[in-house]
Amino acid sequence: MTSRTLYLFGSAAPPVFDVARVMEDAQARSWDVCLGLTPSAARWLDNSLDGLTALSGHPVRSEYKLPGEPDVWPKADVILVAPATFNTINEWALGLSSKFVVGVAAESIGRGIPLVTMPCVNAAYVQHPAFATSVETLAGAGVTVLYGKGGFVPNEPGEKRPFPWAVALDAVETIVSSGP
Repeated sequence: MTSRTLYLFGSAAPPVFDVARVMEDAQARSWDVCLGLTPSAARWLDNSLDGLTALSGHPVRSEYKLPGEPDVWPKADVILVAPATFNTINEWALGLSSKFVVGVAAESIGRGIPLVTMPCVNAAYVQHPAFATSVETLAGAGVTVLYGKGGFVPNEPGEKRPFPWAVALDAVETIVSSGP
């Protein structure tokens, strides 16, 4: 049984379709993976949710639990928010926590849980001034933001290229091994 728990939180961007492989890669690195998805990402993966639950051994979550319900996940050692869409990055930086994954990530800043994020946005979105401010806000709050050189480099709208998942998982390993 693994003793390290990774919360993997995904937004509705094409790399979320690779999440089963990413979970397997993280498990091969001795992580117990709990998968959280934005409501749109959960809808995109609706036909795979049972299989993803079986793969993880934990329920896939996209909604907050009801008051009084027990928490069904173990405590996180680290949280990886990837792919993180334009909307997710901006909501998180602003503290708009109506979505489960954004709310947990926002609260985790104050709880001292290490956070890594890799945006998945195209070059048109990053021209909006809110995006740079949001990236700066998250980095200033202690979130490891894998954006630009060495992380995710925005693609042109409609351009398809591989998402650098290995970079994200390597960053998770680095942040946890460096400790507090």
